[in-house]
Amino acid sequence: MGNVTELGTLTAQALRIADAYDRLNLAQRGRAWTTEELMLGFVGDVGDLAKLVMADAGTRDIPQHRELLGHELADCLWAVLVIAARSGINLEAEFDSCMSTIDAVIARSLATTGPAEQD
Repeated sequence: MGNVTELGTLTAQALRIADAYDRLNLAQRGRAWTTEELMLGFVGDVGDLAKLVMADAGTRDIPQHRELLGHELADCLWAVLVIAARSGINLEAEFDSCMSTIDAVIARSLATTGPAEQD
């Protein structure tokens, strides 16, 4: 397995890049993006990601979609990390809590459903 990077390290890197974007936007446009504008950019990125996932599944024709898919996933992760940090959300704690809840719901459902029937 490759390098494992902690979420805090990824968040710090994402915020460093976000700050650089803010400085660039201030220099070029006189203002930085708001969190709402970051969210709108993220929505556009998710649309691009959807098209690339479709291409990866063979339902769209996008040249070099594999290389673009990795980039777009990373871009979306960047936006999520920045939006969470700028909104004061402890994403690591929220992720752990969310996954624990989902795990418990799935375990309860499996306990009442029983094993899958085989053909």
